[in-house]
Amino acid sequence: MAKNFADNLLEAIAKKRSPVCVGIDPVYARLPAEIIEDPEMNDEADSETALDAVREYCRQIIRIVAPYVPAVKLNIAFFERYYHEGIETYYELIEEAANVNLIVIGDVKRGDIGSTAEMYARSALGDPDFADLDRLVAPDAVTVNGYLGLDGVQPFIDVAREQGKGVFVLVRTTNPSAAEVQDAALADGRTVYELLGQKVEEWAVGEGLVGESGYSSVGAVVGAADRDQAIKLRAMMPHCLFLVPGWGVQGASAENVAACFKSDGTGALVSASRSVIYAYDQEIAGMKYLEMYPSEWAKCVEQACKDFVADVAKVAPSPG
Repeated sequence: MAKNFADNLLEAIAKKRSPVCVGIDPVYARLPAEIIEDPEMNDEADSETALDAVREYCRQIIRIVAPYVPAVKLNIAFFERYYHEGIETYYELIEEAANVNLIVIGDVKRGDIGSTAEMYARSALGDPDFADLDRLVAPDAVTVNGYLGLDGVQPFIDVAREQGKGVFVLVRTTNPSAAEVQDAALADGRTVYELLGQKVEEWAVGEGLVGESGYSSVGAVVGAADRDQAIKLRAMMPHCLFLVPGWGVQGASAENVAACFKSDGTGALVSASRSVIYAYDQEIAGMKYLEMYPSEWAKCVEQACKDFVADVAKVAPSPG
């Protein structure tokens, strides 16, 4: 049987001493001038030319952050934008990241039932079972939507168990209107997100899913928008690793992020995207990094990544 995903992720975190993940969500208009002013990549209206720029940028981002973080999160939507060639690029970048020993989370947020869910699980998470695709590299984990219940998640859990992969189920997100649904009260007094958190914990302790670390291959996406909610979910879901969005541009507070960890410093992987990968962009990151490296976008990204790692280290409980 393949090694447990949670064990692999925790080992990678310990090796880098860095419970963080950099999200890669490339938008052509935000790319560095050095890339999009290249004559071979300077045409946003041409899909192949624009995708060449996106590919080059992402390759450089991966190389820049690899020494400092254990994982990257590739959001497939930013590649699907370029249709079939974008999907090819998405898988090329997964391989690029794997080649520098990064754990790759595919941010796909799939959610369906029956045979559709099975096909999603096999295409988005599973290693290819076609003889002519035996060199294609699939993500180590994916995000999924649990709104349809276990029927929609089980195929992903099955792949995770069989292939040593991971699944992060959306439980509490940070988007502004999430509370309208996720905080809605049920008849027994619980909220919708609490019910889902309880269900994900039940799914997480299924046969063959919990590793030597005590954590499961089935984790949860828990946004750091509210400290009390994070504390409640952390207590409810002892076997689940949390993928924690919201750092940086989304403004998650340090104390909210800290609440997603257990007291021994484990249990969470904090994700930042725009605040790191666009550190050279004044509209997103201000002048801090531009003043340090006015014409060196890669150094802006590297420094932002280092600062992200250091800032999370300050709020995460020290391993005991």
